Amino acid sequence: MGWRTYAMKLGEKGKTVRLGVIGLGGRGMSQTDTLLQMPDVEIVAVCDVYDDRVQKGQDLVFEKRGVRPDGETDYKKVLARPDIDAICVFTSWETHIDICVQAMRAGKKVATEVGGANSVDECWKLVRAKEETGIECMMLENCCYGKEEMTLLNMIRQGVFGTLVHCQGGYEHDLRDEIGNGDINRHYRQRHFLHRNGELYPTHELGPIAEYLNINRGNRMVSLCAMSSKAAGLHAWLQEHRPDSELVNAQVNQGDIVTTMISCANGETILLTHDCTLPRPYSRGGRIQGTKGIWMEDNRSIYIDGRSPVDPGYWTHRWEKDEAYMEEYKHPLWQAYEEFGLRGGHGGMDYLVLRAFVESVQKDECPPIDTYDTASWMAITALTEQSIAMGGAPVPVPDFTEGRWLQKRESFATGEYALN
Repeated sequence: MGWRTYAMKLGEKGKTVRLGVIGLGGRGMSQTDTLLQMPDVEIVAVCDVYDDRVQKGQDLVFEKRGVRPDGETDYKKVLARPDIDAICVFTSWETHIDICVQAMRAGKKVATEVGGANSVDECWKLVRAKEETGIECMMLENCCYGKEEMTLLNMIRQGVFGTLVHCQGGYEHDLRDEIGNGDINRHYRQRHFLHRNGELYPTHELGPIAEYLNINRGNRMVSLCAMSSKAAGLHAWLQEHRPDSELVNAQVNQGDIVTTMISCANGETILLTHDCTLPRPYSRGGRIQGTKGIWMEDNRSIYIDGRSPVDPGYWTHRWEKDEAYMEEYKHPLWQAYEEFGLRGGHGGMDYLVLRAFVESVQKDECPPIDTYDTASWMAITALTEQSIAMGGAPVPVPDFTEGRWLQKRESFATGEYALN
């Protein structure tokens, strides 16, 4: 299908999907606003534990659609409704899997915002719910649909980098304001930083890398080792900005820099970095390296063997900027999307990941990021906590597919949003 046909397809209105939205904090409201830009999505009910957030969610839907959805503070009432096709979970990290499992057992297709798991056991509960009900849980990892990430996926599939050997990524984002004021703004991230120590937010970097390396589809993550630096950044910020708060004397468990190395069954390595409590510009720290070349995000540079400039002398290889490659290998979905018109947050990728879920519901198909992917990516948080607690000792990564990856299990997702 040509990219112009893709663009026409993006604008089509399909079967109406009736959604229940659970979680109406900042992220939940943003994603709800994006969903309301889709004419074939109807938001039937909104839910949050805080009454004022429920009110804001209802107001947003009424403003955009002229119809006021039902509001609830008990998510179980939303799951029990027969007039809802699917659920979107935008709640705190520690509640994601439990709500998703209950949604699946209530017969609802479900999508969850990103975040790490509390334990490996709850990831198995998610997988068992899928296998017992036949209902999938899709992680809404928007970075899998980022323009650069999809372009790189296209380059990898076309062999530009040769055989992949190593990938890197990071969640490197100065969040001291958000974390330090979490008790004021009712943001769950603060309690995780105070009480946990691990790779708390792995999926922005790991999701795209998993697609690059065919994780769970002919490859899998086998083991990991994680180490954490000391925790100094958040305490220093609290001393300066909230000296009268009780938090200024609180113990912060989360190290400023957490580094995780993952080994894969096919021999590749993955390096993840979590960096949220020290001053720095934002980066996802991407790096792809294979037998034919290398790409790095932070200086947006690339070197392709036999194509990039080579100078005479000892230092022969020379970096190029990646702009020409990003244009040449732009993913067909993004060509279509730019023709259609970008919308939603984070440069447009929020719309694409939500649209991928909505269309999987419409088609009654497996979503492109399935339950095995969701469990595998979320488990990294709990596994890194174990490794750090043991001084960086290696820990095994469970095979949530229980051997299905060996058969190069293909995603059942088809069409514009398939990532395979």
